[in-house]
Order: sequence, then C-alpha cells, then structure tokens
Amino acid sequence: MGKRPAYCYSRVDRPPYTRKKYIKGGPEPKIRAFDFGSPGKEFPLEVSLITDERCQISHNALEAARIHVNRFLTRNIGRDNYHYRVCVYPHHRIRENKMMTGAGADRLQDGMRKAFGKIISVAARVFEGDRILFIRTYPENLALAKDALRRGKAKFPVPCRIKITKGQELVM
Repeated sequence: MGKRPAYCYSRVDRPPYTRKKYIKGGPEPKIRAFDFGSPGKEFPLEVSLITDERCQISHNALEAARIHVNRFLTRNIGRDNYHYRVCVYPHHRIRENKMMTGAGADRLQDGMRKAFGKIISVAARVFEGDRILFIRTYPENLALAKDALRRGKAKFPVPCRIKITKGQELVM
C-alpha cells in the first residue's frame, strides 16, 4: 500500500509533535543539505519563496524541491553564480492509525480504541509569510532564479509568492 496524498497531512490542525525525547522510532528526514552554490560570496539580489497560508510541508516535498531547483540553477547559471538555501527544517512528526481492509478486518482490529498511531513521516510547519527557499544571485540571472523558484513552488501543497529584494529594499 502506497503513501496517502499530501492533502491528508498538509493542514495544521493539532499542536506540534516534535519532542524526540518522548518519541520512539519513525523515519529520519530525507533532506540533509540546506546550502548550495557559493554561500561565502556576496550577491546583490535575493529572490525568496514566501508562503501565503499555513500548512505542513513533508520532508519528501522539501527534498524534491531542493533537488529540482538546485539542478536547474547549476545547469543554467553555474555553481559559482548563486547561493541557494532551504530555510525550513522538518521537525513535526506525523502519525497515522493504520486500518486494515478486506474481509474479516472488523474482527481483527480495535478501530478507534487507543488510536494514537505510529509515526510515518516528518514535516516542516510553515505559517503565512514564512520564507521557504531563497536564492541570492546577480541581476542578470534574475529571470532564471524566478523560474527556478516557480518550478520548486509546484512541489509544495501551499500557495506561494516570489519576493525580490535588492540589498535591503524590495524590488518588483
């Protein structure tokens, strides 16, 4: 049986479940690296992906967006001409009470009795106005950076907008 779709877990409707001290087992986040390109260089332009609603973004979606955006930037701009960062970390543990299906399942399981569930995934909680990804680059690469974030935005279950800042002021 495959994973359930993202809309089953993307709402923020319960308190966060993050304390690893009390939580046994569960998968580790797939996303391991957060900085790419040339993090030590100074770039005059910053392009950010900002959320419009609050939701939970799974570690699978973060990793898919990270790979897609980084590969696009490396192929089109070159590794020395940008700094790309994933700004959120998946702390929240997602639980699921697995239910049996098929004939005779009603005699074998307890249903909702003691339905705490097992940890199946981890997710990052984001709120309205949070920055998920950003790219710092040169002005001649602005169109490619916006296109990279547009492609990464398709991996997330939340509507997002792209914000451009030059130095400290906002550019549109």
